[in-house]
Amino acid sequence: MHTEKVVNYIVNWLKDYATKAGVNGFVIGISGGIDSAVTSTLCAKTGLNVLCIEMPIHQAASHVTRAQEHISHLKALFNNVSDTRTDLTPVFESFKNEVFFDGDQATVDMALANTRARLRMTTLYYYAGLYKLLVAGTGNKVEDFGVGFYTKYGDGGVDLSPIADLVKSEVYELGSYLNVPESIMKAQPSDGLFGDARSDEDQIGASYPELEWAMKMDDAGKTAEDFTGREKTVFNIYKRFNTSNKHKMISIPICEIPNNLL
Repeated sequence: MHTEKVVNYIVNWLKDYATKAGVNGFVIGISGGIDSAVTSTLCAKTGLNVLCIEMPIHQAASHVTRAQEHISHLKALFNNVSDTRTDLTPVFESFKNEVFFDGDQATVDMALANTRARLRMTTLYYYAGLYKLLVAGTGNKVEDFGVGFYTKYGDGGVDLSPIADLVKSEVYELGSYLNVPESIMKAQPSDGLFGDARSDEDQIGASYPELEWAMKMDDAGKTAEDFTGREKTVFNIYKRFNTSNKHKMISIPICEIPNNLL
């Protein structure tokens, strides 16, 4: 990958899109992970206003520390970057007090995890409306179009996606080029939706390099029967997530009424 050229292309794309939209810049949630670190740096390089927001909800201490380190790093490099912190923990707890819990614990935990992401999306759009900004998404290609590892109308609710055509390894290449803090570069990827330090790999059952491989094999028309051992296991994991999360990757289905009924 021509890293410098890719960085310049994305920065110019962001600036052109924002200028045509008539907005002042971008707002982005900072999680302490590589995707939000790279995306916020790319946004900052446009020279437009960038508002970085921390939105903890019973967050793991390591996530908070890395997020704060990145924001400080970014503000030291760019005078167009500002930040704020919105503690959504009491909001989340109030929500839990108003809903009922039905089903097994795993189902409840997943519903609550997705609720965290949707509270954050609401917060980002509040500030976007307040300051005339665009919500910049942080999803990469494997997450957004491979396994669908994001929350619909949560972290999937954005105005534009600067890194969604890059797989995770390419995002790390950009992170290295952009001098993202080493603590973030070395950290295990995590969605941070469960209040602990569990990684994406813990949840999915495969690493991002493995998922990138499976995505390439699937695009090449391979099937599980073409593989054995760990490769077969990973390919099946990829296909299971890809199939079950397909509804996130396609347009909302519309019931089209036949002309003879109108």
